[in-house]
Amino acid sequence: MTRLVKICGLRSAVDVAAAVAAGADALGFVFAESVRRVTPAEALAAALPAPRDILRVAVMRHPANDEWQQVLKEFEPDVLQTDIEDFAQLDVPETVLRWPVIREGSDALHGELPDTFLYEGRNSGQGETVDWKKAGEIAARGRMILAGGLDARNVAAAIHAARPYGVDVSSAVESAPGRKDPTMIREFIDAARAAELVV
Repeated sequence: MTRLVKICGLRSAVDVAAAVAAGADALGFVFAESVRRVTPAEALAAALPAPRDILRVAVMRHPANDEWQQVLKEFEPDVLQTDIEDFAQLDVPETVLRWPVIREGSDALHGELPDTFLYEGRNSGQGETVDWKKAGEIAARGRMILAGGLDARNVAAAIHAARPYGVDVSSAVESAPGRKDPTMIREFIDAARAAELVV
């Protein structure tokens, strides 16, 4: 199975170039409250080194529709990633992919799941791992992108246990909060790719 690897919380063209060079499939730019938060203009400038076939993901959390519209207009993302309940209040054009975030313990897990979704712990960006065995049961119901507490040392075990469609990392590829490390990015992606070969 082709597995998607997303590097999240990118803030500069240098960060993006490192992620692209390491083989990332998707680049996440955070517009929610975070040390990694960027403006739409900053995200657009940072994304310039990325080939257009690499997904540019706007990462938000409970945005107002006007806030989302500003990101859409100025940044022109390929994907909107935000909590599943947010989409009911947002105008998202068909040209933008939707990656609803479903959090561990969410009531959304009891219903029909979206085709593609991101699954993580209750708090974003805190390095919280989810129960990978339960995540595996959820992954069987759609294209699940697994996030939360993943790093180069455990991503293979997470992939083997949960068999997700994709994996997402942010804080574990940083030398300091908000500061991406090219070596750590490459080590994470290499570990994820190697795990694919033996799943």
